[in-house]
Amino acid sequence: MRNNRQRNRTRTGGAKQKPAIRIIPLGGIGEIGKNMTVVEYGDDMIVIDCGLMFPEDDMLGIDYVIPDVEYLEKNREKLRAILLTHGHEDHIGATPYILPKFSVPVYGTKLTLSLVEIKLAEHGVKNQKLQCIEPGSRVKCGVFEVEFIKVSHSIDDAVALAIHTPEGTLVHTGDFKIDFTPIDGKVADIQRFTELGKEGVLALMSDSTNAENKGYTISERSVGQSFEKNFSEAKGRIVIATFASNVHRLQQVVDVARKYNRKICLTGRSILRITSVAKELGYLDIPEKMIVEMDEIDRVRDNKIVILATGSQGEPMSGLVRMAEGEHSKLSVKQGDLVILSSSSIPGNEKNISHVINLLYRQGARVVYGEMAQVHVSGHACQEELKLMLAMIKPQYFIPVHGEERHLYSHANLAYDMGIKHRNVFIPQLGLPIELRQKSAKYGEAVESGIVMIDGLGVGDVGSAVLKDRQVLSQDGLFVVVLTLSRGQKGLVSDPEILSRGFVYVKEAEDLMMHAKKVITRTVNECMSGRGSNWSTIKSKVKSALSSYLYNKTKRSPMILPIIIEV
Repeated sequence: MRNNRQRNRTRTGGAKQKPAIRIIPLGGIGEIGKNMTVVEYGDDMIVIDCGLMFPEDDMLGIDYVIPDVEYLEKNREKLRAILLTHGHEDHIGATPYILPKFSVPVYGTKLTLSLVEIKLAEHGVKNQKLQCIEPGSRVKCGVFEVEFIKVSHSIDDAVALAIHTPEGTLVHTGDFKIDFTPIDGKVADIQRFTELGKEGVLALMSDSTNAENKGYTISERSVGQSFEKNFSEAKGRIVIATFASNVHRLQQVVDVARKYNRKICLTGRSILRITSVAKELGYLDIPEKMIVEMDEIDRVRDNKIVILATGSQGEPMSGLVRMAEGEHSKLSVKQGDLVILSSSSIPGNEKNISHVINLLYRQGARVVYGEMAQVHVSGHACQEELKLMLAMIKPQYFIPVHGEERHLYSHANLAYDMGIKHRNVFIPQLGLPIELRQKSAKYGEAVESGIVMIDGLGVGDVGSAVLKDRQVLSQDGLFVVVLTLSRGQKGLVSDPEILSRGFVYVKEAEDLMMHAKKVITRTVNECMSGRGSNWSTIKSKVKSALSSYLYNKTKRSPMILPIIIEV
């Protein structure tokens, strides 16, 4: 593989070398979410972002997935700080699970840290060293000096990082796009990126999420124009589902609602939580007189109300889905409603979104969604913006980050087109250090990395063995066999009892059950007629014999659980 060849290349610059800068991805590479990157130099280490990822389809029952931080725990004396680029879940979602392990400062902007504080409070985590910074400020973290640079994204207060090290400057863009007409008027600090490029940048780590998409990402302001059109045509209620963290999107809804003299009703835990924080911090302007409580919504005429809801991804317990299914305690979708899904689908959520759209149509609503409706724009840079970042920074080395392999390699191809040599582009892998010096670069030896699965209150107690059992149960069900045995008797004391769950309906499979009991009885008798048979051996042989029989008869492989009762 190309990476293996790259791993062994080294360009030396002298007999005695200082420590290399080690860039170690622990998440966000080859996947969407779970972002975490370690930057290490000698006895100092910093961490960029602390995110979670939503589970894949085969992770049955799992709530979230976070990075494995065993490497950080082994080197905790080196860790100087955790730096957060913005407040999305894939960048801060793991903080309640990971921050308690380390007593180090956590730097982030005002909105980012406010969202972190809420998460920590929900998990009962206290006494964290949260340090609020402003874009343009600098902090010392051991040998590193970190500079925070304003960027545009789909959440306010997003920043890129310029990390000044003894070997040179590293730039990490975080999630970004180039938006010259942002809602709040705060344009990304293009001038500072250009200055860094002139000063010299050793390596650029840049967001690759939209690296396959040509052109430029449309400005957030264009969504407001689409809202205007939909509001002007709507005769009844308007229901808008969007990402709660997109404060600029929420503000556009408020502004258009105010223009058309509509009041706003909020539903969904995250919408209520984030609007409260954003209002308090001054990022969101919603006059109190515009807000209608759910209990009072029936007093407002349909053509004078907007419902802002969670559920743009079809999440089963979200406000919109409960409304569509008729399970919301106070709100429901009705004939004549206009429902706007103002978001793009997160990979893997397409089926859920399709399901909720069908439910909405069934309730008589008109649904506006998808790219053609222009009710959503991405928060990530497309190809021309990525090339602009490369042109401004002019890095010696380039490392695409944040995305699946197809995104990373597409971004690498853009770098080649911009004149960066192939040997100076490093495609990262989880747990594989990229070791940089001014005159040399190579891949290092892999460190501990992986995933930790969160299931309810359990952190890391569900592994591959448990997941495999869950998959078997979900596919072929459970077959429980209860055996009553006596050590003084060479056989069963009574007929075996069988319990089937998710395999077959017992009353309609009497023939199968009868023959299964014969297989069990024969196997037990054979075991107990021999010498030295113990209960463990009997269980194993019953399981094996029954598994073969059931598969031959049904072509299914249920989980078989033999239970022995000794009398």
